[in-house]
Amino acid sequence: MACSLHIAWDDGLTSYNFGPEHPLNPVRVELTMALSRELGVFDTPGLSFVPAEPASDEMLKLIHDPAYIEAVKRAGRTLEPDEAYSLGTPDNPVFPDMHDAASLVAGASVAAARAVWRGETEHAANIAGGLHHAMPGNAWGFCVYNDASLAIAWLLEQGAKRVAYVDVDVHHGDGVQAMFYDDPRVMTISLHESPLTLFPGTGRPSEAGGPGAEGYSVNVALPAGTDDARWLRAFDAVVPPLLREFQPEVLVTQHGADAHALDPLANLMLSLDGQRRIYRELHELAKTTAGGRWVVLGGGGYELVQVVPRAWTHLLAEAAGTGVDPDAATPEEWRRFVRERTGDVPPLYMTDGRTPEFTPFEAGFDPADPVDQAIQATRRAVFPSQGIDPTL
Repeated sequence: MACSLHIAWDDGLTSYNFGPEHPLNPVRVELTMALSRELGVFDTPGLSFVPAEPASDEMLKLIHDPAYIEAVKRAGRTLEPDEAYSLGTPDNPVFPDMHDAASLVAGASVAAARAVWRGETEHAANIAGGLHHAMPGNAWGFCVYNDASLAIAWLLEQGAKRVAYVDVDVHHGDGVQAMFYDDPRVMTISLHESPLTLFPGTGRPSEAGGPGAEGYSVNVALPAGTDDARWLRAFDAVVPPLLREFQPEVLVTQHGADAHALDPLANLMLSLDGQRRIYRELHELAKTTAGGRWVVLGGGGYELVQVVPRAWTHLLAEAAGTGVDPDAATPEEWRRFVRERTGDVPPLYMTDGRTPEFTPFEAGFDPADPVDQAIQATRRAVFPSQGIDPTL
């Protein structure tokens, strides 16, 4: 059934661009929007676009230090590195008008949150957002301003008492966790590759929340090589019980597509079909635990042609309540655009040909299975604080 969906958009969102050699290339956003358009996702009844405007300095100060905001502006003018703020590093190169580009991404996520909070739409998306690594006082992991945290902070300013954040990017959502680590109004849940094998080296189950917020920071650290079935088993064992107990007023989700097996920067083994299943599960949880109030953000994803555009087109279609047939062919016009824009060979279908299924954790715990070990570690770290029995 169709849902109301606002997409926060401005063509300037693709100006968040660290340069042609950087992994975070905005062409992935261009290709997503083009594929969604060609497949008719944007023609879904109830779907509309809302203008994105840059976040003001005052708004950015909800989560970022004033000196850091000034440093970003300065770096975008002078193009000089500023190591004190991690600006001008290989991960975070400076580029012209960096502040303008980053504040527009941040403002788009706030626009999505605003539309949901005010009841203008059930769901809202900023597919260019999800820059979850940025810290209060420095850039980090390709992220200048933390739009996900800003959207959450804005909701709290409006009076929200419970906001849940679920992050399915392959990298730990460390910036969002750090900003709300001591705040029991925000539950952050991150499912990611183990910090033993991947940046940023955080996100252990023991990182469970600060004083007064114990059990509100949730981390599922999955071993390299985790596939669809094992990932979905972990998700099902942790996320639904916590969201049902927490009953958020708004669900904010970050959808980095870099857990896919083809992603060049990470080591999980999900398929496009597994990712599509994740989107469906989160949509259902938004409806059953958050009254349908769902803010959808993009995130990482560095297989720019084969993975991200198809994954995020499925995401937008899911949020619109219609979905895209996984057996559908990609439109010929879009394939031409891909070849012209990137020189790459485009994918032919909206599927990887998988049908992901999983065995629920409650069916039995295997102590020799590293994924089950990860699940159990997380449940033991946070379930008791939420009044949930961590045992089977």
